[in-house]
Formats: sequence, C-alpha cells, structure tokens
Amino acid sequence: MAKDKVIATVNGERITKQDLDNLIGGLDPQYAAQFKSEEGQKNLLAELINRKLFLMDALENKLENENEFEERLRKVRDDILVHYSISRLFKDLSISIGEAENFYKENQTMFKKPEQIKASHILLKEEEAANSVLKEINDGMSFEEAANKYSMCDEKDGGDLGYFPRGKMVQEFEDVAFSMKSGDISHPVKTQFGYHIIKVYDKKEGNCVSFDDVKQQIQQQLASMKQREVYENKVAEFKEKYKVIVLA
Repeated sequence: MAKDKVIATVNGERITKQDLDNLIGGLDPQYAAQFKSEEGQKNLLAELINRKLFLMDALENKLENENEFEERLRKVRDDILVHYSISRLFKDLSISIGEAENFYKENQTMFKKPEQIKASHILLKEEEAANSVLKEINDGMSFEEAANKYSMCDEKDGGDLGYFPRGKMVQEFEDVAFSMKSGDISHPVKTQFGYHIIKVYDKKEGNCVSFDDVKQQIQQQLASMKQREVYENKVAEFKEKYKVIVLA
C-alpha cells in the first residue's frame, strides 16, 4: 500500500497510510508488534481518528488560547530547545580510528582476557569418602560417572564447572586447579564446602583482545567521554556568562 494512500477522512481531513506508519514507529518495538495484524491496524486507525476528532474539537473551542495550554506548550518547547541545543553541541563530534587505536595501545590491560580453565569437580563431605571415590576413579570409573554418583552438588552433569578465570572459585580450589595440566585429576582439596576432587579438561592462556574486535566499543566510549567534556566545558562557559544563584 502506498504511503500517501488515504485510509480515512475526518470532516474532510485525510488520514494516510504514512500517518499510521508514523504512529507505529513511535511505539516500543515489542508493543508495536501486536499492531502488525489486520485487527491491530484497525485499532490504530481508530486511535488516529479519535485523535483527529479531539484536535478538531480543541481547535473549534480555541483551547490553544487557554493559559494552561500556553504554559504546557512553553514547557514542551523549552525541553525540545534544550535537547536541540545539546545535540548541536555534539553534531560535529567524532572519534577517528587513530584516536581509538592510540587508546587501545595505551590501555592494554583493559583489553586482556585472563587465563581460564575448564574443569569439573566432585564434592564430598569427608576426606575419607573423597579418597575412596578417587580410588574408584583410579581403578577405572569415569570421572563424570563418579561425579554424578557421589558428588554433593545439586547440579550433577558430571561435575562440570565450565570455563572460569581466577577469582571465581575459593582460593584453595583455585590454587590447585590452576596449577594442574589438562587431563590431570587432583588429590582431595579441602575448602569451606568440603573436599573436592578436581579434573581439568582444558586451559586457555590469557591474551589480549584484538583492536578490530573492540574498536567500535572504544570509539563509543571515547565519544561518550568527549561529549561529557564538551558538555561540562560549555556549562562552565555559560556560568561565566549567566549569573547562577542556588538558594536551596
């Protein structure tokens, strides 16, 4: 359907498909989805007609001349003018690839991925029980089977903990786990939760995220910082120009 197609008239004034699309465009996307159907379109058209009726009645009764309306209009105008003024302040602001790359080079620690390991564990209350389970594993039972059969953890799944960096587990657990090699199974490790038997499946060395992967993020961050700086400098300039008195 053409955007300029007339879909209704109210007292001779046209309502077009474009008017309907504009109304949908102003809605939250999730809320707007319910108006994609034929029934939804009819409901929106009814709302457009209702608005047009209220507008005609308001104009006929010259509500725009009432003091309360003029005050509300002034406030709306002032808000729009403030936002427009701020947007003009930022319109020529941009961050070059060179600026982003310099920030990346000077702040390498911000873009480092920490060392991670993929591990599973079996948690038991007593050391004797842990040693007994470890013996069963050494005698041929799979680690995953032992975890599902004996571990105190509610979530069994072979004791899988997934990948994790340092700082996610208790210190005693981490000290042992990060000292192990892929495929190793630990002796029972005591923590505040009990005794853990740990198996390490994989290790990922820490590395730095490439500039290409983060350049857009850096540009957005620097743009935000520059906008804040420009904004604060302009406010300081205004305070020199216009007298500000805080009474509260």
